[in-house]
Amino acid sequence: MEKKQHIFLLEDDLSFGAVLKSYLEINDFNVTWVDDGKLAMDKFRTGEYHICILDVMLPNVDGFTVGAEIRKINKEIPMVFLTAKSMKEDILKGYNLGADDYITKPFDTEVLLAKIQAIVKRQSVEAKTEDIIFEIGSYAFDSKLRSISRDGEKQKLSPKEADLLKLLCQNKNELLSRETALRKIWGDDGYFTARSMDVFITKLRKYLKEDPDIEIKNIHGSGFILEVK
Repeated sequence: MEKKQHIFLLEDDLSFGAVLKSYLEINDFNVTWVDDGKLAMDKFRTGEYHICILDVMLPNVDGFTVGAEIRKINKEIPMVFLTAKSMKEDILKGYNLGADDYITKPFDTEVLLAKIQAIVKRQSVEAKTEDIIFEIGSYAFDSKLRSISRDGEKQKLSPKEADLLKLLCQNKNELLSRETALRKIWGDDGYFTARSMDVFITKLRKYLKEDPDIEIKNIHGSGFILEVK
């Protein structure tokens, strides 16, 4: 049985928000609904979400601001903005934040559902084509099984070690910024999580040390590069 997609819904209209939440749940989605932009990020950080539906016109913190903060944590999560305005500037602002779609109120809930289902289908296709096995010099890294193997020897990785190594592999021979890694894996780029990541980097270096053509370089103040000659 497939896991239900979890939607993060930000909508301050209590009546409409309740109706939209119920409608999406009837159509087999899990929905976490927040009705105040000031509370949005605290709630977002505590959950694992697949899609964001963000109302733009909010009384305290607007949907664009929330979307920008979410983008700092998760650069890939799809976003659909809801707004009562159809101004070109607002639409462009939404797309510049990486919006997948933009719907002007009032709208037919079936149209929103169709757009969400299209996003889910696209994600499914992308997930199937995403690399699972990575070659790192003489090592093979299985990101799904969280293991590194070389010459018949296998090293099991913790979830965070595997997530970090996968990000490094996806950016092989290129800079992986500290902020990107911290926000994607830990959801926080504070001092203590940064120190924690440094420990994981040290562990990964140890796991890959038998191949002299592999180096995880620390670019001071910027991030790391998985360099494979």
